[in-house]
Amino acid sequence: MIARMATNPLPQFPPGFLWGVSTSAHQIEGAADERDPSVWDAFTAEPGRVKDGSTATVACDHYHRYREDVALLADLGVDAYRFSVSWPRVNSPGGLDFYDRLVDELLAADVIPMLTLFHWDLPVDLDWLNRDTAERFAEYAGVVAARLGDRVKKWITLNEPAEHTLLGHALGAHAPGKRLLFDALPVAHHQLLAHGLAVRALRAAGAADIGIANSHGPTWPASRRTEDVEAADFYDILLNRLFADPLLLGRYPEGIGELMPGDVDSDLKVIAEPIDWYGINYYQPTKVGAPEGAEIEFSGLTLPAELPFSARELEGYPVTDFGWPVVPEALTELLAGFHERYGDRLPPVVITENGCSYDGIDDQERITFLDGHVRALHRALEQGVDVRGYFVWSLMDNFEWAEGYARRFGLVHIDYDTLERTPKSSYAWLRDALRAQR
Repeated sequence: MIARMATNPLPQFPPGFLWGVSTSAHQIEGAADERDPSVWDAFTAEPGRVKDGSTATVACDHYHRYREDVALLADLGVDAYRFSVSWPRVNSPGGLDFYDRLVDELLAADVIPMLTLFHWDLPVDLDWLNRDTAERFAEYAGVVAARLGDRVKKWITLNEPAEHTLLGHALGAHAPGKRLLFDALPVAHHQLLAHGLAVRALRAAGAADIGIANSHGPTWPASRRTEDVEAADFYDILLNRLFADPLLLGRYPEGIGELMPGDVDSDLKVIAEPIDWYGINYYQPTKVGAPEGAEIEFSGLTLPAELPFSARELEGYPVTDFGWPVVPEALTELLAGFHERYGDRLPPVVITENGCSYDGIDDQERITFLDGHVRALHRALEQGVDVRGYFVWSLMDNFEWAEGYARRFGLVHIDYDTLERTPKSSYAWLRDALRAQR
């Protein structure tokens, strides 16, 4: 491994600041024949859904190689490991046994387990359009907590309900592949309701450190023209406030609540169940303007013409192999904006995902990316934002959803033919940076 500091040593973070890395079950576990099917299994079985035609049947084979992967975590020196539990695996006979073994291995390595209950791999017989799925999710949360709650002390209910709603149900780019546009709004509401019900189920099981992992990023208008500003404001509501306001303020943004199903006022009391910290996944800001009257391609997505906004390319910044702009200062802006908007209603914040896609084992671009974003995070701390942790996405290269295996976000390189793990330069850089924080 070749590790070179991108700039000067990182600033010191407060004692107790939590450093970690993240993964998700469907993207790394494999062993698909040893669990029930998920909506992602059905989705990837349809020709044309995944760009390279791949599936996560084997993925990184973490299910069988978890001890090797935990050893990598221990050598890296992280405080915590954010992983997800596969609901379809829990539904299969003996499915929780794997997570028993994984949690015990993490604790033996002095790595704190941070467990995410849902990272998009819904059992194939369930549908977020149905309210009953929220109730089923709370039951599932209780089952997992009853088995693992004696050792797992940090919990995440949902990962990125915004993306799961938008990509999976509005645009059809992710599982379950529905293209409902604004008729997908009940999916957002039912996931938020599931979160609140799960918080209650976890509390009933004795859990005391619960959060959520929502994706957020600044929305920048394409110009100062009224139509561009209004379009950007609307996009910001859909991708940011729709999933933060109900949790933190107990209400939907103006005009949204009446579009949701059921007794919304009653549901909001559940959705706003207090949480101990608020997780933010940050990758990039988005430049948005008025609709341009034609279907466009943006970041690998086909955005239909009937949307009341259009996403624009953000020029003047370096981009990752995924084509995403690299804008560390936007992380500071995002956190300062949350601090200003929500005030004392905002609990302590944890950056539950931040990372980038670059090829190569000597990945100096990733080092530069992480260095810049950690410094941006520290600037938010200096501005008074209560940030308690930072998790890199991801520990290892993995099945990157509809992109298949073409995008590599890992600190550890995976040879998908041999499944050999090779730590990258960024792994060595982060290991050295964490030692300097101690």
